[in-house]
Amino acid sequence: MAGLELKALHKSYGEVEVIKGVDLSVTHGEFVVFVGPSGCGKSTLLRMIAGLEDITGGELWIADKLCNAVEPRDRGIAMVFQNYALYPHMTVYDNVGFGLKLAKTPKDVRDAKIREAAKILQMEHLLERKPSQLSGGQRQRVAIGRAIVRQPEVFLFDEPLSNLDAALRVDMRMELAKLHQDLGATMVYVTHDQVEAMTLADKIVVLNGGVVQQVGAPIELYQRPANLFVAGFIGSPKMNFISVTVEGIGADKVTVAGKDLATMAIPADDTGIKPGDTVTLGIRPHDLLNQAGTIVGEVVLVERLGNETNISLKLPSGASWLVVLDGDHDLKPGQRVDLTFDPARAIIFGSDGVARHKR
Repeated sequence: MAGLELKALHKSYGEVEVIKGVDLSVTHGEFVVFVGPSGCGKSTLLRMIAGLEDITGGELWIADKLCNAVEPRDRGIAMVFQNYALYPHMTVYDNVGFGLKLAKTPKDVRDAKIREAAKILQMEHLLERKPSQLSGGQRQRVAIGRAIVRQPEVFLFDEPLSNLDAALRVDMRMELAKLHQDLGATMVYVTHDQVEAMTLADKIVVLNGGVVQQVGAPIELYQRPANLFVAGFIGSPKMNFISVTVEGIGADKVTVAGKDLATMAIPADDTGIKPGDTVTLGIRPHDLLNQAGTIVGEVVLVERLGNETNISLKLPSGASWLVVLDGDHDLKPGQRVDLTFDPARAIIFGSDGVARHKR
């Protein structure tokens, strides 16, 4: 059973600490996605698992084997890079089988593995082509095929779809999901794309500044973010935030009001919160309704997409919010709109930035 165990993993470059004590368990067959802003350490962490970066401190276990000092080729992993890394003078067949050839795998075994990988990835008709004769999506399939033939215990993907156009990304995302189902392999995937993370992952790891902010299933992170950072990072478009003042506490609810919000009782855990405190209220753009309610704003920009309408809104305090309404709404810049939302869909964050979800 090929799982991963990261125990207090650290990575430093001289005085600069990049990975700051990451603890993570990945069970066999899980699809785990690392997300976070540029410079958060997600690619560095993936390269540490691959053996392409030395480990400064802590322990890395792959399939019950301590791998801190194990060479990349002996870790039972295969990595798919962002830039494909194909040999331009070789055919698809030779690119896919090159690692097996270096390992002196018998020719008949090598041939069988190459053709099986080509069948899985539906690229049997491409085996005699050179990379220059392939589209971006086809080149990425070749790179994935090269990983499949090694029959690794763990697949590592470093932003493999970032060089593809939008339509092709959707197709390849579906192919990767199907590949995971077919192989049942452990996969660790780095991306900055919210949709990729939400649709592919069994478990998302949110990183910021080399520190794990939250680990959980996609819908758990979306509905119950641990803190302001996760709430603002997970979900597209991002969550709206405003500062509000606590007016009262009771019965698993915190009553708040502010310049941008009429008085409302929000279901929440009141631990560490008292009347008079300034807290942050978060509400997702899709949870706002175009009905007379607790928020009034001025339309700044309207994007009518047919199935939904995106509105940039200016609130009385000058804060900007994004509203996503179902269907088509003929709104104009400068127009005043009234909005409301289900209090149960809102989240209160204390002055420490930690979410106060209802217990």
